[in-house]
This record gives sequence, structure tokens and C-alpha cells, in this order.
Amino acid sequence: MIQTLEDMIRRFCAYGLEFKDSDCFTHGWCTLIPALELAYKTSIHSSAGKTPVMLEKGWNSRLPYDTLKKDLVDIQPTASSFKLMLERARHHANRFMQDSFKYAKERWDKVHKPPDFKIGYLILVSTQNSNNIKGPKKLKDSFAGPFMIKALHGPNSVNLDLTGELMDKHPAFPINLIKPYSSSDKELFSKRNKPPLEIPPLEKRYEKKIVKVLQERRTRHKKGNTF
Repeated sequence: MIQTLEDMIRRFCAYGLEFKDSDCFTHGWCTLIPALELAYKTSIHSSAGKTPVMLEKGWNSRLPYDTLKKDLVDIQPTASSFKLMLERARHHANRFMQDSFKYAKERWDKVHKPPDFKIGYLILVSTQNSNNIKGPKKLKDSFAGPFMIKALHGPNSVNLDLTGELMDKHPAFPINLIKPYSSSDKELFSKRNKPPLEIPPLEKRYEKKIVKVLQERRTRHKKGNTF
């Protein structure tokens, strides 16, 4: 969203509209940029299906020339020129706003492809939010699995059949935390075997025995022995 707003403002300012009114005053992008704000707030967004001003205030902003009749006689040339300037600025802002939306969508679609997961597929789960995996946090695997997909919750979430240390976690995961699992080719890698996990033996602890008291000293009104 921030990149889209930046691109929209850059387009509006770089290819700015210059309007010369009836009083011979020239209006540039710095005085016409409120038209860009109005065009953005009154445009319907594809994600929400409503305009930002409708979601914020509950109604769409309307300008005076939206309610005036189109067949009125122009009496004041300054007012007529001002109305024409607002219409051109709003049309200019709408064009660059749609161009920035289209450019942002094209960039997103190039690197984000819809997943093709299906029920029964084996996938790997990211362990970045898993705190119940044994071992040092820095040395644990980035992904755990494979796990089988039991159900699909729309295009952005899956339900997994978790086993092992992840059995207590909620089975629903977003697609940004999973990736497809590719099994090893036994013909190409016939000697590739996963070594068994070896747990090192615990160190034996020996009980200390007092052999001889060497001296005795007092520390903060308490006696202490040095062995």
C-alpha cells in the first residue's frame, strides 16, 4: 500500500497538470494535489470492495459540482474556470491512480503465484513459530515434516495431519509457512540414508566427600570451613 501511494504521488507530480484560469493564474501540482487525495479516498478498492472514506466515516465525500445541474448558465467566468480546473485535476488524478494500481498488481503477480496444494500432498512446515521442538534454537531445522494435507481452507490456508513434536500445535497453517516436500530419488541417491538420532550419554556425577578440614573462618558473623 505504501509503495502504491508513493508511485501514485510520483506520477501525479512528475507529469503534473498545469491549469491557467480566467484570471491568468497558473495552478501547478502543488495546488492541485488535494484532487489526488480526493480521488484516492473515493475510489473503490478491490480488496475491501468499498471506498476508504466509506470505511472510515460511513459516507462518500461529495463536492458541490457533483450536485449541481449540468445545464445551468455560466454567469461568473471565474467560477466556471474553477469548476473546470477541479474536473480536469480529478480526471488527471484518477488516470495516474489507476496506472499505479495496475503497476503494483503486475509486480505482485510476477513473484506471487497461487499455490497448487491438494488434499493428500506432503509438505514441510516452518519451525520459526514452534517453541516445543527439542534442542538448541539456533541449530534446529528451518522446516519440519513431511506432513499430509487433510483439508483446504480456501486458497490461503491448509489443515495438516501433524505428528511427533508438532502434534500439540493447531493443525491449520497459512501457505506462507509451508512449502512442497520433494522426496529423495532412490535411483540417483541409492546410498542416501537418514542416520538415526543418537543421544549422548549423561555425565556421571560423583558425590563429594569431606576428607579433612584445613581451617575455619568467620564471614559476616557466620562460620565457614575451608576444605
